[in-house]
Amino acid sequence: MKHRVGFNPLGRKTSHRKALHRNMVTSLFKYERITTTKAKARAIRRTAEKMITRAKVDSVHNRRTIAESIWDKAILAKLFTDIGPRFESRPGGYTRMLKIGTRQNDAAEMVILELVGNEPDAPTEKKKKSKSAKSDSPKSKVEKPKAEKPKAEKPAVEEKPLDETASETSSVDESSIAAEEKGLEVPAVPPVAEDAVLSEPESEEAEDSAEKSDS
Repeated sequence: MKHRVGFNPLGRKTSHRKALHRNMVTSLFKYERITTTKAKARAIRRTAEKMITRAKVDSVHNRRTIAESIWDKAILAKLFTDIGPRFESRPGGYTRMLKIGTRQNDAAEMVILELVGNEPDAPTEKKKKSKSAKSDSPKSKVEKPKAEKPKAEKPAVEEKPLDETASETSSVDESSIAAEEKGLEVPAVPPVAEDAVLSEPESEEAEDSAEKSDS
């Protein structure tokens, strides 16, 4: 019968049980989160919370009392300088147990034992865009190049060679010079551009007028 038994021996001898408590409490204060079975977590939780309560008051007596169970000097200093002041205004309940299911081998119930206030940062939720915003946003469209229509070609104008135009203009100039020498009036001839081409009937009329003036 279980009479006057205030703790769980965990099926171990006294020396083994004390070593188990010492090691697991040191790991809890070091990493602030450990994974173990539910029975061990409940046993270690009592020891850890008693140590945190003593660590609220940093005195030589309290340091020596806790140093009997925690042999790591760095973890002992962290307990009195960081963890103790963190829970100074909290009257107990410094740890939390989270169930994570059963162990695959022997189906033992597993939990996460952690210090309160050591929660992981919540992942930032991505804001979902509304359908109206999607409809308003301009979609990138790929514009296809328009096919250019072939332009209608203009009919080419036949141009006379420069030699023929030069000969026609020279004959007109000679007839006008001869008429000036004889004292006859010469009809004014409009200036002909270099690119202009004299038609056949105009050239014949010029020749007739030159012959009459000679006669």
